[in-house]
Amino acid sequence: MSKQAVNVNGQSLTIEDICNIANQHKVLKLSNETTFVNRINKGAEFIETLLKEEGVVYGVTTGYGDSCTVSIPLENIAELSTHLYTFHGCGLGSHFDAQQTRAILVVRINSLAQGFSGVRYLLLEQIVLLLKHDILPLIPQEGSVGASGDLTPLSYVAAVLSGERDVLYQNKKQPIKTVYKSLNINPLLLKPKEGLAIMNGTAVMTALACLAHQRATYLSQLCTRITSLVSVALQGNSYHFDEQLFAVKPHAGQITVAKRIREDLHITAPPPRNNTRLQDRYSIRCAPHIIGVMEDALPFFRQFIENELNSANDNPIIDAEGEHVLHGGHFYGGHIAFSMDSLKTTVANLADLLDRQMALLMDTKFNHGLPANLSGAKPEQAMLNHGFKAVQIAVSAWTAEALKLTMPASVFSRSTECHNQDKVSMGTIAARDCIRVLELTEQCAAAMLIATVQGVQLRNIPEQLSDKLSTTLSELREHIPFLEQDRALEQELRLCIKLIQQQHWTLYE
Repeated sequence: MSKQAVNVNGQSLTIEDICNIANQHKVLKLSNETTFVNRINKGAEFIETLLKEEGVVYGVTTGYGDSCTVSIPLENIAELSTHLYTFHGCGLGSHFDAQQTRAILVVRINSLAQGFSGVRYLLLEQIVLLLKHDILPLIPQEGSVGASGDLTPLSYVAAVLSGERDVLYQNKKQPIKTVYKSLNINPLLLKPKEGLAIMNGTAVMTALACLAHQRATYLSQLCTRITSLVSVALQGNSYHFDEQLFAVKPHAGQITVAKRIREDLHITAPPPRNNTRLQDRYSIRCAPHIIGVMEDALPFFRQFIENELNSANDNPIIDAEGEHVLHGGHFYGGHIAFSMDSLKTTVANLADLLDRQMALLMDTKFNHGLPANLSGAKPEQAMLNHGFKAVQIAVSAWTAEALKLTMPASVFSRSTECHNQDKVSMGTIAARDCIRVLELTEQCAAAMLIATVQGVQLRNIPEQLSDKLSTTLSELREHIPFLEQDRALEQELRLCIKLIQQQHWTLYE
């Protein structure tokens, strides 16, 4: 069965569109409508006209950045794009993974498809070929300050389009020349402005932001489900999530979280007057208020991310219709930097919430009769088995690392490039930090999901569980058995993390 297509035609894409292509759930289809093709090509033709008239265009007839006062003779203009991606080939660190690289390619082509970058339609087709054959440029993660956009990482895209550097193809690192030859693809000879148009934008940080937003959305729901399970395991007061209670502080996100927990616990009636457990600790009672902050912030972050995704964000902007060359700073990634700095804080708060909930489950002073460390050992083996003791320590370590990374990257702007780039966004670093905080929090969630299901099963009250909680319990047990005797849990944790990242668990509509 053929996959559904996401159409790139200069119209708006969504975060979900980017993620679906990045995860290979859908394919990208570039419009070949005559009006769209002509609109794209008109920008490149306008550049050619300016060159014939000896017009001055930054990055076309001048050097780059602080070198913009250096004039380039017409006979050397064709070489300028090659020099741009060549001297920017200095990235370091780990390479972006396959999912992230696909997202980067889609975000870049969508920006160029807005029609204000002065590139040929042929360039867009070459990017489509990379995606079609899953030819993924090996892009180092480190080296961008987020203005003038993601120059260094995107130089690896420009180089690959031109037939240089290495790619990941068929799960192997290979020179792009070898791959092109095997597929009978000709490398692209970049025209004036095309090297700059590929590199001078926010594609890397925006791609990471799309992926981060989707992961955070799912993680928020998963932490809500875990909280419901923790409340059951700790015999908590389920009326902390009462509808009338939350009506008097009407933040939409926390109301949604409380409603989800209330349905998980199938609470429909007001609390009884003789309820002896008046108040649970904050990590249970205030969970909707903590998770609700993220729920309320996600639509706000979406607006920033999708505006950036559907923008022309290179420099200069080529208005072929009005015959203007507009020099500005649309490569500046401030909105993405702010979104990622803010999102990683809300995510880290989820890690901290899970860590506190884990502490309650483990400690016999607070877990209301559960075995120490949730050990499932029989009485005669109890003194030898330590249950989730080490897992709790690991959760604390992952949480501490996540919290440490919440320092905002955007305030660490560094003046660079002869003080031409004297105030920069740090958006790519903020996005990379956010991805790392998500990874650490997903690790905490995996550990907590396994431990909390153990706690619920130790209560031995299957008839009291809602269908939703029973489903989560059975879905986990399909992969990870009850912990009776101590065993190394690394591989099971890794499997659970993978399932979380694949959004395996059935949660909320």
